[in-house]
Amino acid sequence: MTLILIVDDVQPLAEQYAYDLKRLAGHDTLQAGDGRAALEILAHEAVDCVLLDLEMPDMDGFEVLRQLERRGQPVPIIVYTGTGDFDRCAQAIRLGAVSFIDKNEPMERVVQEIAGVLERQRLVNQVAALRRDLGGDAPLVGSSPAMRKLQDAIARVAPIPSPVLIVGESGAGKEVVAREIHRLSGVKGPFLAINSAALPPDLVESELFGHERGAFTGAVTLRKGAFESAAGGTLFLDEIGELPLAAQAKLLRVLEQRQITRLGGTRTIAVDARVVAATNRDLEAELAAGRFRQDLYYRLNVHVLPVPPLRDRLSDLPELAHGLLADICERFRTRPRTLSGGALEALMAYEWRRNNVRELRNTLERMVIASDREALDVGDVPADIGEETAARRVSTGAEPRTFQEQKAEAERRIVVTALEQHGWHITRTAEALGLADHASLLKIMRRHGISRE
Repeated sequence: MTLILIVDDVQPLAEQYAYDLKRLAGHDTLQAGDGRAALEILAHEAVDCVLLDLEMPDMDGFEVLRQLERRGQPVPIIVYTGTGDFDRCAQAIRLGAVSFIDKNEPMERVVQEIAGVLERQRLVNQVAALRRDLGGDAPLVGSSPAMRKLQDAIARVAPIPSPVLIVGESGAGKEVVAREIHRLSGVKGPFLAINSAALPPDLVESELFGHERGAFTGAVTLRKGAFESAAGGTLFLDEIGELPLAAQAKLLRVLEQRQITRLGGTRTIAVDARVVAATNRDLEAELAAGRFRQDLYYRLNVHVLPVPPLRDRLSDLPELAHGLLADICERFRTRPRTLSGGALEALMAYEWRRNNVRELRNTLERMVIASDREALDVGDVPADIGEETAARRVSTGAEPRTFQEQKAEAERRIVVTALEQHGWHITRTAEALGLADHASLLKIMRRHGISRE
């Protein structure tokens, strides 16, 4: 739902605009007869765009722009005038308006201008989200049997708008999987990630569903919640098992009714964000302990994607490590580094139980900081990586791997390790592995989807 605020002291003209915007583009509208009424509405309503008349008594359009700038309330504003004085429109642009039109323009032109402004705002929000993502986890990397199985599952569920539950250990890449689902879904809306564990208990509902002005102490302006902000896109609820039971009940109603009510409000608002949830907890154990609602669990449990831990796909580690290392060097603004075969062998001998891919990234960062060498060798691998850890294994709810799956992963890991040790020289690697010739190695590589790229 797109909400347009029309600000004009000539009521018949404002009503005509409202009628035509609904007729031609399906926009919902609000009307304000002067600048003060407009500011009051903007404090209470989540308006997507404002049509602002510049010539009004008492408080004109220029003062409205100044007041909004002081408030720090960004909303796309199109100013319009009936005087033909476009110097005044240019002045309004300098005060923060995004565009201007003449009152004599045909309504089709006004609708087109609003559509352009809304699209630009969507792109601005998208760019801001991409900038926030820089330096995050590695993209979905790997062609091991476990990863191919996960990628196939992602491709199946991505086009389906129903909720998805991603389970896996901390640092295994659950948010990366969620982003891949969003990318393959083809939706135009944003991807918004919320860490449920990081939300203060008294602000959970405000963060998810928004609040009206005055809903609680400190709520001085209206605020859209995560469901509204992710409109037309994907809302990723990480650590869903950490949500309080009261918030779980409201989340269930939103999933079933596709509507929210802001905290302190009475009006229902339709929402269309797709929910992707993730957890590193065993939700069935949480159900038994009374910490998670059974009805919400079954609502989320429609599509479950287990993310394999890094130790179950160690043959993907060289590809992951090379990509992470390049990203780290770029972020640190240091010269590119490489990993020797010995360093990779040492990294692949570690189980990564504590934090999976995130732990691998942190380890590589430590290696880059501690060493000046261009080629990082086994001596640069932190000592604790070679030691056995006593970290407790986190239950993921993933299905146990079959003998054939474990055998395929082990064979793939042996081949990848040997290739890295011999610089991906096929003949030398085949000899080291005791194979008949390089064609035998190439056949194994094709079977396991192994390539240097």
